[in-house]
Amino acid sequence: MARPALVVVVNGDPDTLAVLEQALQRRFGADYQVLAAESAVAALEALGRLRGADEQVALLLAEQWLAGMTGVEFLCQAHGLHPAAKRVLLIPYGDVAAGVAGLQAMALGQLDHWLNTPVGPAELRLYPAVSELLGQWARATARAGAQPEWVRVVGPRWSARSHELRDLLSRNNIPHGFYDAESEAGRQLLTQAGLEVTGQPAVLLADGRVLVDPPTERLAQALGAKTQPPPGRYDVTVVGAGPAGLAAATYAASEGLRTLLLEREAIGGQAGTTSLIRNYLGFPRGISGAELAARATEQAVVFGAELVYTQPATSLRASDADRVLTLADGSQAVSRTVVIATGVSYRRLPVPGLEALLGAGVFYGAAVTEARAMGGQRVFVVGGANSAGQAAVHLARHAEQVTLLHRGGSLAAGMSAYLVQELERADNLIVRLHTEVTGVHGTGRLEALTLHHNTTGTTETLPAAALFILIGAEPHTDWLAATVQRDDRGFLLTGRTSSATAGHPATGRSIGHRCCWRPACPGCSRPAMSATARSSASLRPSAKAPSPSSSSTNTSARRCRSATDIPLKGQPSRHQTSNHLRYAPLARWVFQPRLQRIRSLSSYSGDWQLRTTAVAESKVSEKVPTPPPPTLPQASRTRVRNQRRTTTAVRRL
Repeated sequence: MARPALVVVVNGDPDTLAVLEQALQRRFGADYQVLAAESAVAALEALGRLRGADEQVALLLAEQWLAGMTGVEFLCQAHGLHPAAKRVLLIPYGDVAAGVAGLQAMALGQLDHWLNTPVGPAELRLYPAVSELLGQWARATARAGAQPEWVRVVGPRWSARSHELRDLLSRNNIPHGFYDAESEAGRQLLTQAGLEVTGQPAVLLADGRVLVDPPTERLAQALGAKTQPPPGRYDVTVVGAGPAGLAAATYAASEGLRTLLLEREAIGGQAGTTSLIRNYLGFPRGISGAELAARATEQAVVFGAELVYTQPATSLRASDADRVLTLADGSQAVSRTVVIATGVSYRRLPVPGLEALLGAGVFYGAAVTEARAMGGQRVFVVGGANSAGQAAVHLARHAEQVTLLHRGGSLAAGMSAYLVQELERADNLIVRLHTEVTGVHGTGRLEALTLHHNTTGTTETLPAAALFILIGAEPHTDWLAATVQRDDRGFLLTGRTSSATAGHPATGRSIGHRCCWRPACPGCSRPAMSATARSSASLRPSAKAPSPSSSSTNTSARRCRSATDIPLKGQPSRHQTSNHLRYAPLARWVFQPRLQRIRSLSSYSGDWQLRTTAVAESKVSEKVPTPPPPTLPQASRTRVRNQRRTTTAVRRL
C-alpha cells in the first residue's frame, strides 16, 4: 500500500514552501509522501489523482491567501475529496484578516489546526502539531494498525451482553478485540480456550484466564481494578467519576486530603462516550471524551486519589460529624465530606418492543463504541441536543447514511450553533423534524423502524441497521431519596431551595451557631443567631472563647465545618445558593494557606476558628467586610496588640 500523502500549498513564496517541504520530509518522509504545490489548482488536481488511485491523504496544509481562492476555501474543497484528512491553515504573523478568517473557520469546524508562518524551529511548533494531527488521523482511520488486545471478547454479534462488555471496555480505555462466535476466528479462539459456541460471551485475558459472561465486578477485579474501598476514614469521598467528579477529586487530593473516588461503570461518565468535545475549557481545538477522562483520571491518581470501580453507592447516612456511604456489596466508606457527582442516566424511549432489541441494533449512547461497525449501513439517531448532534456527526464518518430524528420544529433550541452547521455540511446526513419513532421491527436484531410525522400525521416504515437514542437524561439520585432533599425531577436541593423545603424562608439565611452554622451543634452551647449577626460577630473576639485544653470542643467544631454541604432531610443548608449541587467546602480549600497565616497571628485559642470561617466565606463572595475595632473591656496590652495584628491580616486579604 502506498504511503499516505502530506500536501503543502503555499502561494507566491517559494522559500517558505521549500522550508516546509524539507522540514516535513526530514521528520515524516519515511512514513508519508510529502507533496508540495504552488497553487490551489495544482493541489486539487493532485488530490483528485490520489482519490482516483484510492490513495489516502493524511494532512493538508495551506496558506490563507492563494491565487483564485482563499486557503479556507481550498481546504473545504479538498475535504470533499478526502474527508478524513486533517486540515491546517498557515497564517502569517501580524496578518489580522487571515487570523480572523482562521478563527471563524475553526469555529465552523472547517479547520483542525492553524500555524503561524514563518514556523521557526520545527521542533517547537511544527513537529508537535503535525505529530498530534497524524496520530488523530491514524486512530480515526485505523491506519496505525490493530492495538495489542489485552482482552478478547468472543460472543454473538447481536447479543445485548456482548455489547455491554464491549461498551464497558471501550469507555474504560482498555484495548480489546471483539470476535463473532460464528466467525472462523471466533471459533478458533473458543477452541483454544476449551469452550464451545454458546449464546454467552466469553472474555479471554492476555494471561490465559477465561471468564464466561463475567459480572462487571469480577471482570474489573480480573483486570486489576480496585473494587472495595480500603478501611479507614477519608477526608473527602466523591461519588461519580465524570468530569465534575474527577475535578473535585483532583482538587481535593492536590490539597493533601485523603480522597476516595467511587465509579459504578466507567471513568468519564457520559462525556467519556463523546467523540469530540469542542466547548470544554482549555481545549480550543477539541478533545475526545475518552482522552479527557484518561487525562483527568491520571491527574487525580498522581495526586493520590483512590479509585474504586463497579461499586455504586446505595445509601448515605450521618454518623455524628461523619458521613457513611454504603456500597452495593455491603461495604462502607466513612468520610468527613461527601461530594455527589453521580451524573445522569439516559432517558428511555417508550416504544413497544424496543427494550428487547437493546444491544441488537438499539443503543442508548454508544456511538463511539459501535461507529466502525456501522460501515455501509443506514442508521438513525433520535434526539435534538448536543449529544445527539455529536453522535450523528461521528456516525456519518462511517455509515452510508445517518438520519437524525427530532420531534421538535428546530434544532437551534437545544443544540449548539457549531453542531447545527456541521450537520448541514455533512453530505450523508439527513435531519427530519417533527418526526418520532413509534415502532421497531426485527427478529433477533433491529431491521426496520416505523416513523410518525407529527404535523402531517403520516406513518412510514424504513429499513434500519441501528438506532442510537439520546433524548436527554435523568439524575442518578434514587439512592438518596430517603436521605437528601430532592426536587420533583430528582435533582438535589441546596441553598435557599433546601431551606424553604425544610421550613425556613426561601429568601433568608439558615440559622445556626457561630462555630459551624448548624442549629444544634454538639461542639458548643452558644445561642443561635442570624447570618448578619454571625458574620459580624465571627470577626469580633469573644470573651468566652474556648481554651486550648478544650480539645474535644475544638475538634467537634472543626468536624462540623467539614461536613457535607448537601443537607440531610430535616437539616437546613449551611451555604445559601440558588444553584443545584454547589459544594462550598471545595472553595474553602483554596484559602487554606491564607487561613493558616491568620491562625498563626491570632492569640485567642479557639477563637481563630470564628475568624477563619468568616474570612473564607467573605473571600468566596469576593466581599471582605471591614472588621469592627476590638471591644474587649479590660484587655491587656498584649491581647490588644495581637488583635490589631489579626485585623491587619484580614484587611490585606
